[in-house]
Amino acid sequence: MIEFKPIGVIHTPFTQPEGMPIQPVGAAGVHGTVEVFAAYQAGLKDLDGFSHVILLYHLHRSQGFELEVVPFLDTQPRGLFATRAPRRPNPIGLSVVQLDRIEDGVLHIQNVDMLDGTPLLDIKPYVPEFDSPTTIRTGWLEEAGKTAPARRSDDRFT
Repeated sequence: MIEFKPIGVIHTPFTQPEGMPIQPVGAAGVHGTVEVFAAYQAGLKDLDGFSHVILLYHLHRSQGFELEVVPFLDTQPRGLFATRAPRRPNPIGLSVVQLDRIEDGVLHIQNVDMLDGTPLLDIKPYVPEFDSPTTIRTGWLEEAGKTAPARRSDDRFT
């Protein structure tokens, strides 16, 4: 058995999945906060030196999954693991967000693409030397990914 305990909660302007950005690139300039619970705030030491952080969170409103889905950026069915669809066997989300500042255990962030009240599982610093490979392939998203900034969520995964 695997058990995760939230270390905090993410606050955003999005209360419903419909109409929210589908990736941080589509949420440019959208502000939010991450409330880190008191028991974990000591772990924030030195994080303020980073411009971006990786948030890992529980997609708490996601229910069930299909192994083939029609993703937001396409019209054909794709294998679930070749997408970032929110309905997954283990509903874990990942977003790279801009960290503006930390005050009293609260991270002030930008480019938020998650629902208000999302349980936070972990925070990691974004380090380009570790996290940005130089030679990449993006499969079916090669062209479709270019439309992500303008796309919004609909009801297909609720």
